[in-house]
Amino acid sequence: MSKMPDILWLADIKKEDIPSVGGKGASLGEMTAVGLPVPPAFVVTAQAFRKFLVTSGIDEKIFSTLKDIDVEDSDLLENVAEKVKEIVMSAKMPEDIRNETISAYDKMGGDAVVAVRSSATAEDLPDASFAGQQETYLNISGEKNLIESLQKCWASLYGARAIYYRVKQGFDHSAIDIAVVVQKLVYSEKSGVMFSSHPVTGEPTTIIEGSWGLGEAVVSGMVSPDNYVYDSRSGRVIDRYIATKEIEILPDGTHGTKEIRVPDERQKTAVLSDAEIARLAKFAKISEEHYGVPQDVEWGIVGDEIFILQSRPITTIKGTATTKKGEKVEGSGNIILEGQGASPGIATGKVVIVGSTKDLSKVNTGDIMVAKMTNPDMVPAMRKAAAIITDEGGMTCHAAIVSRELGTPAAVGTKKATSILIDGQVVSVDGEKGLVYEGRISIPESAVPAAAAPAGVAVSSAPIITATSIKVNVSLPEAAKRAAATGADGVGLLRIEHLILGLGKTPGWFIRNKKEEDFINELYVGIKTVMDEFPGKPVWVRTIDAPTDEFRNMKGGEDEPEEHNPMLGWRGIRRDLQSKDQFRLQIEAFKRLWEQGYDNLGIMFPLVGHPDEFVAAKELMREFGVDVDNKTLGIMIEIPSSAILIDDFIKEGIAFASFGTNDLIQYTLAIDRNNQNVADMYKPKHPAVLKLIKYAIEKCRAGGVECSICGQAGSDLEMVKWLVETGITSVSANIDAVQNIRETAARTEKKILLDAARK
Repeated sequence: MSKMPDILWLADIKKEDIPSVGGKGASLGEMTAVGLPVPPAFVVTAQAFRKFLVTSGIDEKIFSTLKDIDVEDSDLLENVAEKVKEIVMSAKMPEDIRNETISAYDKMGGDAVVAVRSSATAEDLPDASFAGQQETYLNISGEKNLIESLQKCWASLYGARAIYYRVKQGFDHSAIDIAVVVQKLVYSEKSGVMFSSHPVTGEPTTIIEGSWGLGEAVVSGMVSPDNYVYDSRSGRVIDRYIATKEIEILPDGTHGTKEIRVPDERQKTAVLSDAEIARLAKFAKISEEHYGVPQDVEWGIVGDEIFILQSRPITTIKGTATTKKGEKVEGSGNIILEGQGASPGIATGKVVIVGSTKDLSKVNTGDIMVAKMTNPDMVPAMRKAAAIITDEGGMTCHAAIVSRELGTPAAVGTKKATSILIDGQVVSVDGEKGLVYEGRISIPESAVPAAAAPAGVAVSSAPIITATSIKVNVSLPEAAKRAAATGADGVGLLRIEHLILGLGKTPGWFIRNKKEEDFINELYVGIKTVMDEFPGKPVWVRTIDAPTDEFRNMKGGEDEPEEHNPMLGWRGIRRDLQSKDQFRLQIEAFKRLWEQGYDNLGIMFPLVGHPDEFVAAKELMREFGVDVDNKTLGIMIEIPSSAILIDDFIKEGIAFASFGTNDLIQYTLAIDRNNQNVADMYKPKHPAVLKLIKYAIEKCRAGGVECSICGQAGSDLEMVKWLVETGITSVSANIDAVQNIRETAARTEKKILLDAARK
């Protein structure tokens, strides 16, 4: 891994760069790479933010202030959030970050008008949507305003709603960084959001919502948008709803935005033509096919030109609806409101009208929350509500997205809920049909949701059995439950350096400050959290593989060596063999897990280039009291030499080998994928790369050693098809890709059997 700069342009960014550029930044880079019409932009990376925290000395002050905060105490939460944001805003930005940001801005034209968008490193993940938790600033021009907006985005990482969401999702505040996207502003005449597949059922229809002006009106739920349903199979619009669009958001002079009333003649006019709908649907499908999962895409149109502004995985497809279409609800009573069904399910409760954030404390568990529209500040109350009803909004508004993620029934765009309903009134909400009934209704058994699947995980009617073991990659212990719910056959890669980086201190700091036990316990608890979700299934934990440039930005990293190219430097097993105390702390955590009976724990050594390094690592473990002859030990194949010498590794007793394709491709082709001059030459399916992989697979099969893949290529459907045909033993994919990878493996295996039978 090469040193990550403070500034990256979209052309230099791929989806695996999420830790550096956040979900939004990575998505924009990927879309640019596949040729979608994305406005030019650069990203101020998460490494720049972390450098800001460390060099200004505010990191420990922030994290100690946030420690053990009771997020259910709204007043306390607001006070703490304001205090922490003030700490960030008062700190001086490092001159090098400031100068590089201004230099990049100058390259966009100097006086360019931009959107400054937060992109948190845990945002838009397939297993947790953090969208809307941090701030965006539109219509920004001039160096001073840009720098101020950048620092405001950094501060928004510690807003009340962001703090609340992280605590409830189980994310460690110190482990979350933030990148900031600076993108040329598109003066959208019309804009909106589209789903490449149905956001609840996953049906293959593109749903497009649009309104006049900038897209914030649609995303926030400020306006009820037009709704169009496009069937790509027949190539036609199969349903449309033309809303009354009273408000639009437009740029306000040279700074910020304003809300204005839409002229009467345009309020009930269709926003999109059939030709525009078809073009948008085409872009949505390109994005879905590229990522391999359905996408939630933001778009804008200026004249005849369409711009794609964002694409992220749909995190709410359940695979089965919670009520049957056309089913009659028993004892329904009178329908008093009709809107759009935004999140399926049926719930009954007392109405609580929420006019502003001051009313949030009135919402108790089981109430029906009613609002003109919702915003991210209302999430704490939305978590308590049995159902949500809004006046405005559509399938893609904040209320709809959050309700689906929470599994809470929601009816949006009812127009008059806040004026018709009264506090304390008992109503029932059918979130699939968008209907609100007077009083309590009888709920059919089939309408009661089964145990909800994690967001982003498709549920199939019956498990798919494959001879190829389909595992899952895990970076954060907090994602373990969602990873396990995919039905994966184990964990093919658990990256423990993410636990280390989240501590904000290097292993050397813990050793020098006699806090080794804190370090060991952090590893033990984090790994155990994952293993408890995969009882009896293999969990392969990779030892630390953080390069020196990542350690340098942490406390204790002051003495890290300056390396011209950290990707080729002191990292992986080569560092552990020289820093024996760092290795010992990791082994101690592993020993405690083995002593607790976690025999399914396997240890994977990264960046091993010669069998001697594997032997040396085993001997060190033996010195530290591990019965290495009865433990599962393996290697990452990331260097061409480890693929070429795989026979020798097998002779030395490896139990498994797993391809780390991101590095293997770079080392084989001499291509730094973060270097804009050669990034387009980074080719995962280059013949030399495939030849190395094929050779290692064949040798492992002959030697009876499990051969796997845990790099990004393991989540690519075409690559997995080739790997299964080549004879790989197992594949470890990202959480969002497991289901599709299993289906691909199953189809490929059946084809192999069928072809053999026909011969």
